[in-house]
Amino acid sequence: MKKTVSFLILLCIGLWYVPLRAQLGFCNGNSGDPIFTEDFGTGTTPGPPLPVGTTTYSFVTGTPNDGSYTVLDTTTFFDWHRIVDHTPNDTNGKSFIVNADFTAGEFFKRTVSGLCENTSYEFSSWLINLLPASGCSNFGIPINVKFQIWDTTDTQLLASGDTGPIPGKISPQWEKYGLVFKTLTGQTSVILKMLNNGEGGCGNDLAIDDIVFKTCGDFIDVTDSENNSNLVYCESDGPITTLLTANPDFSIYNTHAYQWQQSSDDITWIDVLGANTNTLQLNNLSVTQFYRAKVAEDAINLSNPLCIAISEVFDVIFIPTPAAPQQSIANITLCPDENETITVTVPQGVGVNWYDQAEGGALLAVNTASYTPTTSAGIFYAEAVTNTATCASATRTALNVDFYEVPQLTDESLTFCEGATQILSVEAENMSYLWNTGETTQQITVSAPGNYTVTVTTSNGCQREKTITLSQIDTPVIDRIYSSDFTVTVSALNRGDFEYSLNGFNFQDSPIFEGIPGGLYTIFVREKSGCGTAVREFIHLVIPKFFTPNGDSQNDLFQPEGFEFLTNYEISVFNRYGQLLKSSTNQPINWDGSFNGSPLPSSDYWYRIQMNGKELKGYFSLKR
Repeated sequence: MKKTVSFLILLCIGLWYVPLRAQLGFCNGNSGDPIFTEDFGTGTTPGPPLPVGTTTYSFVTGTPNDGSYTVLDTTTFFDWHRIVDHTPNDTNGKSFIVNADFTAGEFFKRTVSGLCENTSYEFSSWLINLLPASGCSNFGIPINVKFQIWDTTDTQLLASGDTGPIPGKISPQWEKYGLVFKTLTGQTSVILKMLNNGEGGCGNDLAIDDIVFKTCGDFIDVTDSENNSNLVYCESDGPITTLLTANPDFSIYNTHAYQWQQSSDDITWIDVLGANTNTLQLNNLSVTQFYRAKVAEDAINLSNPLCIAISEVFDVIFIPTPAAPQQSIANITLCPDENETITVTVPQGVGVNWYDQAEGGALLAVNTASYTPTTSAGIFYAEAVTNTATCASATRTALNVDFYEVPQLTDESLTFCEGATQILSVEAENMSYLWNTGETTQQITVSAPGNYTVTVTTSNGCQREKTITLSQIDTPVIDRIYSSDFTVTVSALNRGDFEYSLNGFNFQDSPIFEGIPGGLYTIFVREKSGCGTAVREFIHLVIPKFFTPNGDSQNDLFQPEGFEFLTNYEISVFNRYGQLLKSSTNQPINWDGSFNGSPLPSSDYWYRIQMNGKELKGYFSLKR
């Protein structure tokens, strides 16, 4: 029964505290400047110890064991991460290095004074788990810290929140935690406490840095009558008139008191006299100014920087009119067709637009300090334009562009005969030349086909290029010559524009000659453009396929032609039974179709010709 009563009492106490507590989180509105900061100093020696009453842990100058701490710029202890402190731009910055006790409980306590009553604040701090993820054989105890904000009597809890377990990381990583709380009436100090929620054992080692308290107000943006959050004008657009309005989101404050401020550099701010409402009228403004509003729940707090929130800044920027682009040479001569550019200079943050007229005209190029003119000479105009607000220079810089005269070169395709040389030349005189062969004369002599390129450079440095494609015409090469009856066919080993002849005088395009009697011929294959002639002697042998020995003096004899030009041959004629009817050795044969003086009947007869170690066999017809 006692346990039940105790539980109910604790539950009621817990419910009574709930409205006063808050989970971890940050101010979602606007803040003032920090009113309390603890970065634990700088230096390379341990300490100094925290003030008496700040912690129950023991200060050490060496390795901090369980339940002890040090204040130092290094963490070269155990197998901990080697870290630097969190404070930006610190040199040898220190942090509060804690080896948590085996027993959970409070390890840091600090009173923060100078607060304003009935005012919302944000507390924040940076923590890091010093034990790597692999520490303690991958079973390191996470750090777990509870933050509490108490009243100065240390009896009323204003806010509380737990980080929850923060395990070790592969690489060190600072993490930020915070609480938002509100002071009570008559309350200008609070007590910050940090408690160790972690278990004792291997792990639960942490460092703390950059403890900060600052006010937390509504999110307050500033807009003009057109709902702009800033204004940017060209200098020539001024002066301007507009109305600014501070717009709080009521997330923190129930009431709002205002004091507008202005600055010429966004660094030093001064109050605008009499500007104490949520609006600010700007009249005839022609120079850059920055505006913001100090905001508090009570007007009496506006003069206390510890009690205010500061709105977003509203910028009114006037961009000075840029000077016209700079160019030291007004008259420029370029090489045509070589993508040469004309260039001007402008300050950083300024671009250049190019036109064809001093005013108005066609826009040729945008936002480039260089321009590539066409081959047409003329005057081109460069106008400076700011990258912000596109404010243009009052005048444009004129550049008068002309082009050098250069030779007009035309590519060529040439041919040359196999085995000959060819002179290649470029038609431009009194210039510099560079061939892709490495030669530097106006003309060169070559003996191989290919592409030859020459770069011609004028005295002004302009260049032109010419390519000569040189093709070789091959000399004809006879491959084979064929005889078939009264037809002679010539076959060349290569290809070309060839013509053919059997006597060297009469040429034809066709390699086939028809109706040619047997005999000794000289075959000519000639390249038509004069690139050589191939010559070969050829004995054209004709063996008649039939003869008609009928006494009409037309084809009365079987008389093979051309054999008389052979040095060693034998011709034999047989009947179908293989009986030798006629033969001749090294002499032309003239057979009249008879045997032993008697005419033989119409029939097919066979011949055998042996010549130069070869043998030809075939048949022919005797017709009567």
